[in-house]
This record gives sequence, C-alpha cells and structure tokens, in this order.
Amino acid sequence: MSGLAEVAKLGESWAGKLAAYRERLNEPPELVVEGRLNRMVGLTLEAIGCRAAVGARCLVKTAHGREVEAEVVGFSGERIYLMPIGDIQGLEPDCRVIPLTKACTARVGVGLLGRVLDGAGKPLDGKGPVQSDCSLPLTGSAMNPLARKPIRTSLDVGVRAINALFTVGRGQRLGLFAGTGVGKSNLLGMMTKYTNADVVVVGLIGERGREVNEFVQKILGEEGRAKAVVIATPADYPPLMRLHGALLATSIAEFFRGRGLDVLLLMDSLTRFAQAQREIALAIDEPPATKGYPPSVFAKLPQLAERAGNGGDGEGSITAFYTVLTEGDDANDPIADAARGILDGHIVLSRPLADSGHYPAIDIEASVSRVMPDIADERHLHLARRLKRLYSMYQQNRDLISVGAYHKGSDPRIDEAISMNPGIMGFLQQDLHEAVGFEQSLADLEHLLGTSA
Repeated sequence: MSGLAEVAKLGESWAGKLAAYRERLNEPPELVVEGRLNRMVGLTLEAIGCRAAVGARCLVKTAHGREVEAEVVGFSGERIYLMPIGDIQGLEPDCRVIPLTKACTARVGVGLLGRVLDGAGKPLDGKGPVQSDCSLPLTGSAMNPLARKPIRTSLDVGVRAINALFTVGRGQRLGLFAGTGVGKSNLLGMMTKYTNADVVVVGLIGERGREVNEFVQKILGEEGRAKAVVIATPADYPPLMRLHGALLATSIAEFFRGRGLDVLLLMDSLTRFAQAQREIALAIDEPPATKGYPPSVFAKLPQLAERAGNGGDGEGSITAFYTVLTEGDDANDPIADAARGILDGHIVLSRPLADSGHYPAIDIEASVSRVMPDIADERHLHLARRLKRLYSMYQQNRDLISVGAYHKGSDPRIDEAISMNPGIMGFLQQDLHEAVGFEQSLADLEHLLGTSA
C-alpha cells in the first residue's frame, strides 16, 4: 500500500470516530442505574452496581417500602460508601440503592427567622412548613480574601469583661475554650440575648437534646426568637446530620450577610463538628493522625470557619463564636490547638474560677482578641493592659499573699495589685441576667483604673 493510501485510510478512520462521537453527544442522557446494598458496618453502607460522586445523595429502599436517604462519602473501585442521614432501622442485605440527581443544598430565606430546624432544614418547632426563598450550596463557596472588607468597627456583646478587655470586631471569629460544665453555653446564651446584631443564627451541634428546648425557651425567649434561627442536631443524630447542621447554620448566616445584615453566628460546639467528621472518616478507613483524629478533620475546620467574617462591598458581616471543648481541661487538645490557629482570638474559661463562683469564669491571662488593637483607641488599650498587669501580678504572688508571707511595702507593684484586686474581681464578674453595654463597660473600666492610670 502506497503512502497516500495509508494516509487516506487513516483519515477515514478518524472521520468515523468523529462521527460516532458527534452521535453520542446527541444521545439522551444515560438512565440512572440502580445498585444494591452489599454490606453495612457500623453506620457505613457499602453499595455496588451504581455510580455516584462524593457528596451526592442516594435513596436506599427496602423490600418493605422503607426509604433511607444517604450521602456518598467515599469509594473504592466499584464500591461506593454511603453515610445515612436518617434512622437506619429496617435496612437489610440487597436493598435497592438509587442515585438521586439533587445536590446538597440549603434552603434559605427571611421566612427562617423565628424557626427551629434540624440539620436537614426540617422544622422541629411544630409551626408548619418552612418558607424559603432560594437555595445555597451547603458547603458554601470560596471568597477571594482580598474582596473581604477589613474589620474596623467594634461589636457590643453585652458582657463587660469581653467588651473592655477583649473587644470583638464585626466580622471577627472567636473561640470559647473550656472543659465540660464551666459555663460555655451560659456565656453563649448571654451573647445571644445582648449582642447588637441584626440576625442571630445558633447552631446546637452534638449537644444534649435537653439543652435545645432550654435554650429556645429560657435563653432566647419570644423576643429573642423573632430575629434568630436555631439549627439543632443533638448528640443522638447520625454524624452526617450533625455535620450538616453546622454547614446549614453557616449557609443561613451567609444568606443574611449577602443581604447587607450584620449576623451573629453562635456554634456550640466546634468540637462536636470535628468528632462527627472523625466518625465518618474512621468508618471509611481513613487512618488516624493525631490522637485519633484523621487528617480530613483538620481540613474541614478551616473550611467551616473561613466562611464567616466580613463580606464584600454591599454585604454585611458574620461575627462567629465557636465553643471548643478542651477534653480533660487539656489546652493542647488537638482540636483546641487547631482552632487557636484558625480563629481571630479565643476566650478561655477557667474551671478554678467557675468552682469558686466567679462568673463568667474568663481567664483573662490566657484569652486574647487579635483584632482589638485595630478597633480600640489608645486610652482603651492602655487601661486594658493595665488591668491585665495588675491581675497577673496578684495571681503570681497569690500563694505568698494567702499565707501571709508577703509584707506590705516590699514591692510597690504588688501593693497596688493587692489594693486593686477586690475592685478588679468585681469588675470581671457579671450576673447571667445582666446586660452591660459597650459604652458602660468602658466607663466602668475608666472608673476603676482611670484615677490611678
């Protein structure tokens, strides 16, 4: 065969392939291929015979008509791994697995105000269907960091110690770090009622179910509920639902921020969010890295926290508080350590202070607001630093003072710390049902230290 003949034959072959490709483009889309449930270990479902992308939804149907919705969380070869969103009672071998076309979205809108929802956006308050205007991606969308407005204004949270010593800026993200039973939820409740924000979004993630009703009825009340949205996924919910609860709360906050409003996002707790992701990751054989936490946990934390903050031009802000449970009061707990590097400040609650009846039990030596130097004036910063020095000086010499080993006049700095300590301790304490505004907090600080500054 001559060279020209070979070229002609090769051209015919490519022309045939191109024609076949064009025909394929005009074909109707492939029908959804059902699979079957092959295995279930713990809460992980293994399906074969169908294709679905990670994050897609599938419907698992039993022979008796029961349906369970699940989400694809991983795959291996021809097998896909699913995590159920609801109750798995009644599932059996060879259940039908049907991939769904709908993606994971969050139904949002002004009609959510005053409502209590679960992680799937379904109402828990018995007030009928939820009125939503549009849908947003549950996982959000990345924002150009240069498009964010800088933090330039302070936010009144109604707590004197925080307003005066750890001033919060609109769009800041802070953590409340403490062990169990030290008052995180109560402090969060105070800020829910007293913070000057247009909308409050509360995510109760993985906490006790009893606390949900108490938070809604006792802490929020009818007046507070009017401008609040509560997302509740208690500890007995599946891990994927707990994960979705945090994502849904953040998506709702993003919706209101996009409408130009200042939003307060309170999430209790970031640790339960991390534990839910750990359960999912370990169930699909992701190896643990740090104290039982797989690497995906530490990737999810910044993805969640970075969605809060200031928006772009014409948008509002999301000021976020995340509670972080330091297991065994260990400040080096992996989640607490990771959160400190992600957030813009942290308020640490002390168990010894809580045990002594000091409320709120804020450890002012271990706490910091990283944006305070940018939003507070020089006089305010000077007084806050002075109070911290006096408090720290007293604490460093507390044992000597308590046993009478320190003699007055030995050190003028210690003498001043001793004389000022009763006033400082009174300044740092506040009743649960008392609101202290930002201006009043600064006035109290000036009255306490101004004459001797």
